[in-house]
Amino acid sequence: MIGIPDAGLMSLPLGGMFGGALPASFHFRVVFSATQGATDTSFKEVGGIGSEMELEEVVEGGENRYVHRLPKGVRHPKLLLKRGVADVTSPLVIWCKSVFESGCHVALVPMPVLVYLLDENRLPVRGWFFANAYPVNWKMDPFNATGNEVAIEEIELSYNHMFRII
Repeated sequence: MIGIPDAGLMSLPLGGMFGGALPASFHFRVVFSATQGATDTSFKEVGGIGSEMELEEVVEGGENRYVHRLPKGVRHPKLLLKRGVADVTSPLVIWCKSVFESGCHVALVPMPVLVYLLDENRLPVRGWFFANAYPVNWKMDPFNATGNEVAIEEIELSYNHMFRII
């Protein structure tokens, strides 16, 4: 039987259902253990936070009305970070260079990454933890002689698993 929502919940303002005002998506912070607190991690955009259940379709003999969809495991998209091109002395740039320029001759050093949504007082109100993250792609946005945008670099990170911490 499907339950009917409690009438008391329907009278709450939208933010009240979620423990206060809904957080703005433009006020966030990314924390890498390799940066050791350096203010090197100002990003324009963070994407790829999510999870998806992989399904296996199983056809049952004699049953033509439907196909069974059984869970196989959880997949996570790559974490995509965009920012203005950083200085070569940036701890994050040094970490990425060590991965891409070593030619797999040096041990890959994954690290935890945290992403926080912040309130108006710069305090975390939502947060996600990404375990054993490491860079798998680095590229520059196209340069455009007729534009006036800041040069943007994109860093994609793969990771073992993620979970919400706040």
